[in-house]
Amino acid sequence: MTDPAATPRFITLEGLEGAGKSTAMAFVREWFESRGETVLCTREPGGTPLAEELRAVLKAVRDEPVAPSTELLLMFAARAQHVERVIRPAMAEGKVVVCDRFTDSTRAYQGAGRGLSMATIDQLAEVAHADCNPELTLWLDVPVALGLERAASRESADRFEQETLAFFERVRHGFEALATREPARFRRVDATRPLAEVRARIEAELEATHGR
Repeated sequence: MTDPAATPRFITLEGLEGAGKSTAMAFVREWFESRGETVLCTREPGGTPLAEELRAVLKAVRDEPVAPSTELLLMFAARAQHVERVIRPAMAEGKVVVCDRFTDSTRAYQGAGRGLSMATIDQLAEVAHADCNPELTLWLDVPVALGLERAASRESADRFEQETLAFFERVRHGFEALATREPARFRRVDATRPLAEVRARIEAELEATHGR
């Protein structure tokens, strides 16, 4: 087997609310662990105590409107801390890192959704994680209405989940644009299919990119 430390693995899961990223993460973890790998599962925003505090700030429903630029900077502040304190160390130890959301979510939500500059997002990404990027991104794709219906069955809606259908349509189109731009890294998984089919598709993608 190749020395894990020489080939760091960083996989991200993306998608709308209700896409099934948590379930997909469990599939990815099981696939790697069945091959003797050590897996670290984490999430964004969050992953460290400080980043989790920023997550709570970002998702809280409040009377004061949050400016899109404020939202963007808080996202990257949480990400910089997460990368420095959790993701980089885990990769240096040869672990497989699986993260629920990363900068592609920022491109889709704050870029396509909020209309912020993609160039600015890319500049902030360079500051926060210049040499730390996923080599595989699994996009769990669902229609907006279905994703929100699934999300509504959970806890009370957070600030993002209270956004309009038009906002989430822009976000979904943002993910679609990313998949078109980077087909080698960004793989679409039809999350409307039965769970067994979703798992089979994820495992096929992992076998194609990480099988030995």
